[in-house]
Amino acid sequence: MLPAPILQIKAVPESTKASAFPSVLQLQTAEGDVQTRNVVCATGAATHPRIPAWAQQLRVPGVVLHSAHYQFPRQVPTGRVLIVGGGNSGVQLARELSTSHEVTLAVRTRRPHRPARTFPAHARAGSSWLGRAPAVQPVFGDSYHALRHAGVAVTPAVTGTDGGQVTFADGSTLAPDSVILATGYDPGDDWLPAEATAARSRPAMTGLPGLFVAGIPAHSRPGADTLAGVSRDAAVIARTIADRP
Repeated sequence: MLPAPILQIKAVPESTKASAFPSVLQLQTAEGDVQTRNVVCATGAATHPRIPAWAQQLRVPGVVLHSAHYQFPRQVPTGRVLIVGGGNSGVQLARELSTSHEVTLAVRTRRPHRPARTFPAHARAGSSWLGRAPAVQPVFGDSYHALRHAGVAVTPAVTGTDGGQVTFADGSTLAPDSVILATGYDPGDDWLPAEATAARSRPAMTGLPGLFVAGIPAHSRPGADTLAGVSRDAAVIARTIADRP
């Protein structure tokens, strides 16, 4: 295990490679460089909380936080709460906070509803191993209709902010006291070099010999971020490493 997070990776120039190692990668870490023949990026498809650009300009009297940092209702001051994101995290937070706060849920993409008992069978309904774009993932448990019945206001997506006021896609506005961003995550592949995305020949492979990516759909197939998907990536990577000259 490396002693520090990977900061950069690159292929070692041909003239510096040892003859016994025809393809060598060099990792630059906080505690020095490491050379190796194989590197597997398994840092996940949901590593960094995704923060919308407009959120940087938002000024509210309460809190602005990503759903990754939410723990319990008392963390959010009493008042009007805007939850941005109509996926499962946003829907669950809206339900939990609806008993103690005035909640508005902003939804960009409306999702079909499935009963909670059908999870995980429908969790990836529509994902295709043939490379086609996956269908929208359902929301489980509460539907948008059920949330409205519980007193939650459901609005279109946020399009911008002006100080403490938020504007929605239908032109309506809201001045929330607190905002929770259930806006998803970005993958942990930001440390990979540009060559990693060039000339990929098959899922989990990259443009650098010996550099592999497991569990990130952008480097593999739709559904690679599921247990079954990452298992397929791992099997491909293991076979490739074992067969390398």
